[in-house]
Amino acid sequence: MGAAAPSRRWLLPTMIALACLFMAGVAAALWQYFGYSAQSTFTEQAIVFDDSQLRLPADLAGDTGRIRVVHFWDPACGVCNRETGAHLSYLISMYRRAGIDFYAIRRPGTQGELPEPLRNKVINLPTIDGIEHIPASPAVAIWDRQGHLAYAGPYSIGMVCNSANSFVEPLLDRLVRGESVRPKGLLAVGCYCPWQAQR
Repeated sequence: MGAAAPSRRWLLPTMIALACLFMAGVAAALWQYFGYSAQSTFTEQAIVFDDSQLRLPADLAGDTGRIRVVHFWDPACGVCNRETGAHLSYLISMYRRAGIDFYAIRRPGTQGELPEPLRNKVINLPTIDGIEHIPASPAVAIWDRQGHLAYAGPYSIGMVCNSANSFVEPLLDRLVRGESVRPKGLLAVGCYCPWQAQR
């Protein structure tokens, strides 16, 4: 009977250790499943967006009477794309009757397709003039109904891109109302991937 007592004494600590090990394994699996582990690859960084060089192709430029939104994306920027893709899909739904055309440009030299919900909602463009000056993606450029560049830069500030911290909705609202908006350079901190090739 005395020999059984020492083994029972270790039973509770062993069970607690196994439970902690199990919970740590579940936490690691959930961390991986929801993509948080990949966010360490895309840490918050400050990026300067300068929009003065962007030009639409001739067939889209000028006074078309429609607002034009161009989404810049890189297939390798998975974590940032997921948030921005959901935001872009929301924008397309929200402004579907506002006279806005949505386009997408994939980072030159990359392969990939937009997520399924966006494929039929945006028109793919091969490139535009000034694309080499985009510092990071995901990014967006917006032209007003007369063909003037109104904005080029990030969708929002921070690691999560949504309408709560977005630059885009207030700007589109102003353009839809017919107000004039002029572009400005912008320093933004958020989840971005380098757009330009490493030198």
